[in-house]
Amino acid sequence: MIPKTRTLLSLATGLSLLIAAGCSSNQPADTEASNTESEPSQAGEINLYSSRHYDTDDSLYESFTEKTGIEINLIEGKENELIERIKSEGENSPADVLITVDVGNLWRAQEEGILQSVSSDVLEENIPENLREDEGYWFGLTKRARLIVYNKDKVKVEELSTYENLADPQWEGRICIRSSSNIYNQSLVASKIEELGEEKTEEWAKGVVKNFAREPEGNDTAQIEAVASGECDVALVNSYYVARLMRSDDAKKQEIASNIGVFFPNQEAGGVHVNISGAGVTAHAPNKENAIAFIEYLTSPEAQEIFADGNNEYPVVSGVSENETVKALGNFKESELDVESYGEKNADAVKVMDRAGWK
Repeated sequence: MIPKTRTLLSLATGLSLLIAAGCSSNQPADTEASNTESEPSQAGEINLYSSRHYDTDDSLYESFTEKTGIEINLIEGKENELIERIKSEGENSPADVLITVDVGNLWRAQEEGILQSVSSDVLEENIPENLREDEGYWFGLTKRARLIVYNKDKVKVEELSTYENLADPQWEGRICIRSSSNIYNQSLVASKIEELGEEKTEEWAKGVVKNFAREPEGNDTAQIEAVASGECDVALVNSYYVARLMRSDDAKKQEIASNIGVFFPNQEAGGVHVNISGAGVTAHAPNKENAIAFIEYLTSPEAQEIFADGNNEYPVVSGVSENETVKALGNFKESELDVESYGEKNADAVKVMDRAGWK
């Protein structure tokens, strides 16, 4: 069984698209929050807006439908497109659930007023407090670590220590990184503002910029390739990009992975920066009970294993293990910062990066 409807949303046409399954026949959502695991009284549907562009997520949707009979109408697009679409649709929006990557996007959706607070004992029990919004506006579903990759021929692992150390002059002309417009980097800088304060973070960012080997360009995979080829010596990337190369059947990608090493920074100073992908129930969800049940299902051991294996991410639920390739990256201490702070300090992070000359 596959999702009932799958629609790709583009910026040019997104706001004019209609979900194939009309929602006029849906019953109004219950205005009371759920305090226990949601058990929909009858099969129906949910309209899922997702910026997770991983085909492996389809098996999650199929499994949920098989277990509940609830069909999923999937709308896919970039984060900004989906948020703007839901805003434009207003009270008539058919959206029930928004899934997106990086807490900065979830926080923005909350600030834009397109998510609603829900209460679920299941979600509060399954998801650590620092990986969900305090009032239930959004919930983390997977984790990804922002780690250092290095060229094994040019860097000794003993040279590596912390994110802060990347501002040291020893790394001049040796760092590759994505642009300041990238939400992953914005959230990392926001986390440093939370830890160090704005002044020290700006000083750090300026030092990192001085050490760039090239102007920021490309995605995380491009940074890994640049390190493997010797264009730069170190880069900051999300963990699942490395694991994806390691698991590839493409010999060239495997060779790239073999030329780099992986290092988890800040093991003695707060832990590795961890971000999430996550979900929230939309403000005017016409199928609220089903929406809550769906998010609860995504935190079940079965769903967490599918997440972890399908996109090489770390589960948020205790007791569920990552896949063997991700395990091979090594164990690490992760930061215990409340990820909500990344969103709260996003605007400050963007200003700091701009002042630091991080293009």
